Amino acid sequence: MAALLAGATPSAHADSGASAATITATGGATRADNAFLSQEDAAARSARVSNVDYVLDVALTGKESFSATDTISFDLSDRATALTVDLDHATIAALEVNGKAVAPQYNQWFITLPPESLVVGRNTLRISYSRRHSTNGEGLHRMVDPVDGRVYLYSQFEPAAAHQMFALFDQPDLKAHFTLTVSAPADWQVVSATRESRIDTDGALRRWVFPTTKKLSAYNFSLHAGSYHVWEDNSGKYPMRLFARQSVASQVTPADWFAYTKRGLAFFDDYFGIPYPFAKYDQLLVPDFLYGAMENAGAVTFAEHNFLHKSAMSAGQRQSLASVILHEMAHQWFGDLVTMKWWNGIWLNESFASIMATIATAETTEFTNSWQAFYNRDKQRAYRTDEPASTHPIDTRVASTANAFDNIDAITYSKGQAVLAQLRHLLGAEVFRRGVQDYLASHAYGNTTLPDFIGSLAKASRRDLSQWTNEWLYQPGVNTIAADYACSAGRVERFVLRQLPFDAATPILREQRVTLGAFQVRGAALVPAAEVDVVYRGAATAVAAMIGSPCPDLVYPNLHDWGYVQVRLDARSRAVARTHLGGVADPLLRAMLWQALWDDVRAAQMPLDAFLQTALLQAPGEQDYTLLGSILSKIIDAEHYLAAIMPDSDYRKRMTTELEAMSWRAVQAAANNRDIQRRWLSAYIETASTPTGLTRLDGLLDGSVGIAGLAIDQDLRWDMLRQLNRHDHPGSRERLQQEAARDPSDTGQAAALAATVVRPDPQTKAQWLAAAQDLHTEMPFSKIRVVLDNLFPPGQSALAEASATQRLAGLGAMDRDAGPVTMRSYAASMIPAACTPASVARLQRAIAEGAGLSAGTARELRVAAQDDARCVAIAGAM
Repeated sequence: MAALLAGATPSAHADSGASAATITATGGATRADNAFLSQEDAAARSARVSNVDYVLDVALTGKESFSATDTISFDLSDRATALTVDLDHATIAALEVNGKAVAPQYNQWFITLPPESLVVGRNTLRISYSRRHSTNGEGLHRMVDPVDGRVYLYSQFEPAAAHQMFALFDQPDLKAHFTLTVSAPADWQVVSATRESRIDTDGALRRWVFPTTKKLSAYNFSLHAGSYHVWEDNSGKYPMRLFARQSVASQVTPADWFAYTKRGLAFFDDYFGIPYPFAKYDQLLVPDFLYGAMENAGAVTFAEHNFLHKSAMSAGQRQSLASVILHEMAHQWFGDLVTMKWWNGIWLNESFASIMATIATAETTEFTNSWQAFYNRDKQRAYRTDEPASTHPIDTRVASTANAFDNIDAITYSKGQAVLAQLRHLLGAEVFRRGVQDYLASHAYGNTTLPDFIGSLAKASRRDLSQWTNEWLYQPGVNTIAADYACSAGRVERFVLRQLPFDAATPILREQRVTLGAFQVRGAALVPAAEVDVVYRGAATAVAAMIGSPCPDLVYPNLHDWGYVQVRLDARSRAVARTHLGGVADPLLRAMLWQALWDDVRAAQMPLDAFLQTALLQAPGEQDYTLLGSILSKIIDAEHYLAAIMPDSDYRKRMTTELEAMSWRAVQAAANNRDIQRRWLSAYIETASTPTGLTRLDGLLDGSVGIAGLAIDQDLRWDMLRQLNRHDHPGSRERLQQEAARDPSDTGQAAALAATVVRPDPQTKAQWLAAAQDLHTEMPFSKIRVVLDNLFPPGQSALAEASATQRLAGLGAMDRDAGPVTMRSYAASMIPAACTPASVARLQRAIAEGAGLSAGTARELRVAAQDDARCVAIAGAM
């Protein structure tokens, strides 16, 4: 899976706690009468059940419901207690247990099989049922294309949503063989983990017969169907196909997809030492998707909204595409071939795929700077998440499937990747690779726990990794390092690396291997003076190799970014960084110095104005596309702080005008570099708020203003319309209505909704807040997420404050009724923060009174309070 969880539909059965009723279940215990499976129940069930096979016969019509017959065969070791089989909200027509018809004991979440209906040894269940398609991105999702009325289906089963499509033991450690037959309309494509062995025609239907899969965890199996357009490429070792909706097929560049896929398959075959396990490689672009992508074995799904573009892709978009393709591909070995036993192992699954995607992107594509891209975006997300309010260990306990995604965040993905990268650097790249190969070969088609993986690396490195594992995987937080040195007669006479703990409650000090870089000013340039590899441990590590070297003007103790650590610049280095950013030749070091300055702003150690003045001076000269994106993101964040701190001040108006002018000049100056120009234009659109800036956007829309070298495509038009409506520019409502009629596609509908919701009037806000809080709405959750993302943008603090008390007072009830996945989107957007001491105090009271909140929502509340307090501190430092 790629990218972080975005949300899922509200459901009436999303209560994560046990109800009063319980069902006699596995291991002599009771299973809670709700939608979720506890780790204890899963472990007890897998101790009794083995050798599972599923034979699925599914009938698809394109209508709102589907029907199926599911035959489950398995070995059972005892008849001591009842056994449960997961199936969500289906209408059961018939149930046979070992050839005998039985009345189902069914609570809409699972079927309970009494012991007397089972035998020790081989059992067979046959369940015929029907169910409505999902519209929430889980189970077997259905979407009707508003452009042409065609129907598209796809499955999404992670973490435990396969039982929203068929009856099964929905847990990763009960791997099984799947045999699938599907009847579907004759003009449909049907895709699954294996390539169909034959297709039989039956009037208006076709019957697709698929051969039995290799052993898979249920969440890696899949079924996708609909009027998909298909491209094929058989030029590589494995046959490749690509699917997309007919109405968006013109936006797909299959040559890019096949090129990155073909290179990746060859790379991973070699790196892992095991041929690709699943014979064919299909990839599908699907609508309304909850995630970035999903690693279904042999049939990977990708979110359309991330990978479809209405003009030629930018360099950043192509790099993102390559990286996500390779992330999901790495999962085919690490995740599908070898799978975690339970959901606490999802961090390793995702972190490993992330590091392999970065390695493969750097080595097989044109994006050799992929580690820099990782630093600029993903690693910074990890550092932000690894702060007191939101931190947690990388490896955490997962009590039940309700909690499987509680900790799916930047620690799971990006800190995990950074820590694995540090371990690879510490052990050596080839030693790390040998350990990975041993792990995959030893556990192919099986399930593992963390000690299995660490054991293979320890074996390859001949090193005990237990202390490393404890320090890095079971302890939260990020340490800080700083250079402490003294010079005499122009030479270093003392040099120590000092490591600081995360906080008083987490005093752990970690071991890392880093590279220390020292630089001197030569005119406008910073030139290297020394570069030293250091393995540091404990509170202080003397660096003897630095003694006698030229006294530096700037020291950066994590050069090349091997370490996962916050860097605290000394005072001289900070001052030199501010004035010499343009003189740093290495774009990764420039990125790290920019980040150090921004970190000082966030810590209220540098005035926001000082950063903005540096940005106004230095940003226009930046020609590294990846770094420019990071700089502009920081500038936009700075403008958001200004909007919160002093929305109507003369200073903000002056600074907004200067940022607009800088961005527009840069757009015009970059006519010969489309990627740089697009990046500046996106920043201009986001920051435009003055009458001059908004009028220029209006002119770009009607053609009265042009940009040399750049055509205004549909995506840019919607971005501009959202900004015009955000500021209620004259005529913006009418322009919105015209554009919605011009672009009736589903993406156009979502963009029009965003531009509507963002409008700054109380009636609009009240209407759409009610829609977002309505758990019985017929609106697809993909649209509800658009509402949540756009309801209270920066600069609309008074409108946000009007419903702040109501939103905070209702947070507990929303958390209880909406369920954990839905709350992931809701809590991240709807917890009010106003950048005032009173707002911070209000959030602190809510934390104190929020004992009944779920873990995820409680954490979002703490994060909101922390960020609000940070904003107040930044205001105080101005």
